[in-house]
Amino acid sequence: MNIETLRNYCLSKNRATECFPFDQSTLVFKVMNKMFALTDIDEVDLRIIIKCDPEEAIALREKYKFVEPGYHMNKKHWNLIKISHDVPDKLIEQWIDQSYNLVVKSLTKKQQAELNITKNNGKISV
Repeated sequence: MNIETLRNYCLSKNRATECFPFDQSTLVFKVMNKMFALTDIDEVDLRIIIKCDPEEAIALREKYKFVEPGYHMNKKHWNLIKISHDVPDKLIEQWIDQSYNLVVKSLTKKQQAELNITKNNGKISV
């Protein structure tokens, strides 16, 4: 997976947006103004930080050598994934989906309803 594929996949999520709130190289992906993924576009080796269930975060770090605690993030809830040719794109996409869904579940009922309205209008589902 490369940066453009990663960016396109994150932005394909319902109501996903991108911004640079920290500096000019940290690209952040949000849903309803809440982060679900971030990456540094200036890094030579592509990495993504994604939200994760705390128990699964630990299990993934133990299972995969390319998964580490999220740098500069709450290590209980965020994992850093070192993306290389050895990491299947489908696995990265699955983890992005899980991160996105965790953030959506944390939204208010009103915000979740707004996402469902968008879904019903034929846009990408939650």
